[in-house]
Amino acid sequence: MSAEQMADGGEDPVRLPPARPLDAIDRGILRLLQTDGRASIRSVADRVHVSRANAYARISRLIDDGVIRGFTARVDHERAGQGASAYITLKIVQNSWRTVREELQALPGATHIALVSGDFDVLLLVHTQDNRSLRELVLTKIQAIPEVLSTRTLLVFEETDLTPGTDRPTELT
Repeated sequence: MSAEQMADGGEDPVRLPPARPLDAIDRGILRLLQTDGRASIRSVADRVHVSRANAYARISRLIDDGVIRGFTARVDHERAGQGASAYITLKIVQNSWRTVREELQALPGATHIALVSGDFDVLLLVHTQDNRSLRELVLTKIQAIPEVLSTRTLLVFEETDLTPGTDRPTELT
């Protein structure tokens, strides 16, 4: 896909205010919330050395500006009964990204979808109960999407979660 074709098939722009630069306090708040999304306002305020009102206002602004897109739990997929994981690459019909994205979002076990450049158009991460479920997902659901021209499945043998945690802080610059 060319850049123009990808742009034509991209998401509708969400009406957000222009991006503002993040200062050291904003970056500190983001680091803390990435480590513990359930941290209290009081805890965040104490750790970045601002008042609770200031911390609350900053977190609200980061949410309103679209910097913080949400809060979520990190899941161990194997312990949750999803022992098979795979990256699936897809080649799709030009200008069909929106349609394909909607179909892929509805798939059970789909956890990440990206429109990419290179030898394929879409990269999809899925978690399923087992290889039989994975095969079924690829052969009967993904390949049945009319705009999908081809797929390639890459089995995941082992995963390491690089999401910031207490043992692995991420620096936001």
